[in-house]
Amino acid sequence: MTDSDGIHLDGSHSTGVDRVANVRLSTEYGEFLAVGYLDRNLGHEQIALVYGDVEGEGVLTRLHSECLTGDAFGSRHCECGDQLSAALTAIASEGRGVLVYLRGHEGRGIGLLAKLRAMQLQAEGLDTVEANLALGLPADARDYRVAADMLHDLGVRSVRLLSNNPDKREALLRYGIDIAEQVPLLIPPREENLAYLLAKRERFGHHLPHLDPVVAP
Repeated sequence: MTDSDGIHLDGSHSTGVDRVANVRLSTEYGEFLAVGYLDRNLGHEQIALVYGDVEGEGVLTRLHSECLTGDAFGSRHCECGDQLSAALTAIASEGRGVLVYLRGHEGRGIGLLAKLRAMQLQAEGLDTVEANLALGLPADARDYRVAADMLHDLGVRSVRLLSNNPDKREALLRYGIDIAEQVPLLIPPREENLAYLLAKRERFGHHLPHLDPVVAP
């Protein structure tokens, strides 16, 4: 028997993912094991980049939401591409860690085209939350169950979470992954993304103390 979060009464965990492939992936950050998963619930294809032996406790871990504009095109509207690069660098330097790349999270879960429409509204003066709501969409529609399922499958029991987002921490705890530490992933702001970062801090409670000197009177 399991509870509503998929936790068995004996303390083990059921998962909603199938591991489909394991392949060595040589990158500019080092050689990772790319582990491909199918999310049985949503049908999304997911990937975890694994560096070293990650079974056990205190694994340096990044849950990275898909962001085509930032990750692939280097958009300065957000800090996503820089965070992806910094996280992979940190994991390789640590010698042990996991980056879970979450497809289906584009635009905090609203999709690519809706995200582009929201960016249009932001250019007209709305903040990132107001823009999503103006489109009749959630401010943040992401769910992290699949990330926890992937970590359980990899044998990760607790993480040092590379994130400024309190929601990721709470979600992993809810789905049975312990948090040994929350490690800030602070990217220097740019003129183009300062308003976006401030909205993330003020509207979502992201821990971004490095913005204080930038906005101080």
